[in-house]
Amino acid sequence: MTLRPTTALAAPRRAATSERIDVARALLLTPFGLDEGHLARALAEIRSHRVDDADLYFQYTRSEGWSLEEGIVKTGSFSIDQGVGVRAVSGERTAFAYSDDISAASLLDAARTVRSISSQAQAGRLRVASKKIAAGRSLYPGLDPIASLDSSAKVALLEKIERRARAKDRRVVQVMAGLASEYDVVLVARADGTLAADLRPLVRLSVTVIVERHGRREMGTAGGGGRFDLARFDDAQMDRYVDEAVHAALVNLRSRAAPAGEMTVVLGPGWPGILLHEAIGHGLEGDFNRKGASAFSGRIGQRVAAKGVTVLDDGTIAERRGSLNIDDEGHASQRNVLIEDGILRAYIQDSLNARLMGCAPTGNGRRESYAHIPMPRMTNTYMLGGDKEPAEIIASIKKGLYARNFGGGQVDITSGKFVFSASQAYWVENGKIQYPVKGATIIGSGPEALKKVTLIGNDMRLDSGVGTCGKAGQSVPVGVGQPTLRIEGLTVGGTA
Repeated sequence: MTLRPTTALAAPRRAATSERIDVARALLLTPFGLDEGHLARALAEIRSHRVDDADLYFQYTRSEGWSLEEGIVKTGSFSIDQGVGVRAVSGERTAFAYSDDISAASLLDAARTVRSISSQAQAGRLRVASKKIAAGRSLYPGLDPIASLDSSAKVALLEKIERRARAKDRRVVQVMAGLASEYDVVLVARADGTLAADLRPLVRLSVTVIVERHGRREMGTAGGGGRFDLARFDDAQMDRYVDEAVHAALVNLRSRAAPAGEMTVVLGPGWPGILLHEAIGHGLEGDFNRKGASAFSGRIGQRVAAKGVTVLDDGTIAERRGSLNIDDEGHASQRNVLIEDGILRAYIQDSLNARLMGCAPTGNGRRESYAHIPMPRMTNTYMLGGDKEPAEIIASIKKGLYARNFGGGQVDITSGKFVFSASQAYWVENGKIQYPVKGATIIGSGPEALKKVTLIGNDMRLDSGVGTCGKAGQSVPVGVGQPTLRIEGLTVGGTA
């Protein structure tokens, strides 16, 4: 599978950008008696002291969630949040204030608060930067997904999942399902005159199944989502999620204790890319590298992985969970090649770290909400495919583990060392899958694991749209992906 950035003609893209600004203005400025003149005055107030950068980040978020358990929809939630974050940057220092009160008075109060980051008052008159509309992409519809199905249809969808899961196998004893929708509108005004906006739909459907046999219980999960409306979850898609969850649970029901030791590990395509995201992706974020805290610091142009390993962070894939028309600093998302054929080419950057490292922002300035500062964060991070058939890669294992799916994990950014639990894995001998195993923990070092990749499959796949990344207390939606990979000499912690 080859992924390329979505492109559009310049004129339609400009029109879409202007339309998004009009919607954001109508939601975030006009109801509160604000216009772009108020934004310019607030930014001028900040810049009356010497600062390197400043921005205003307005946000309106409407979100809804439904959950089913024990055959009934037990909870439903709906919330609206809105506010503005005001930031000033001087050198490495950041001053930040936010408020859920959007008004001219609170905007100026916040501006006066954050300008104190610099003690050097600026002499003379300040020239206000001329307005410029930021370039943006058109990767997803600017719709409100919450309105794409009425409440009764959403409840019926979850109840249908319950019935279908139980009908798949008599060993299914419990079904849990969740449906989440979000409509996010952001407006960014920067000190250089840039004005940008985005309308971000986001949906997710999740299915969890518990099966039981002879007193033993096991669980399987599935689901997906992205930046589209709820109509995407039709009967065919729902059946796929139910099949995956029931299958995973039944596989775990017949699993044996996992062997332990150093061995060859084959990672499956798609969601196992979470290991790539955690063990390598975070280490390529600009802030860690600027501070020398990453195992990849100062290694641009050096070989950091085996030949054939190419890793990208790409925020331009249409309708993907991690994609953005603009990042949270108003820059258009990009397709960034981080590692090319094993050579480290770039880090992902927000404005602050890019300026301090003498490079350009890469469209990766992200924040959880108006109440948080932006930082360099991943979007959709994945490894390109190779030329090997997946079956050929599995057949090449003399003795080892085939990890088809992952649960949780953690990584130390400084050393790159990681620990991940495999939620669906198989023991392989002489090229044949022998039996599923449970309790396998994969331990290694991200930088070292990249060098030990020996076979790369031709089946690169992105995850189904379920990823959320946490960093410094902030969570943002992301995507991951990879082809089937053979990696030598990973340590597997087991229970056998």
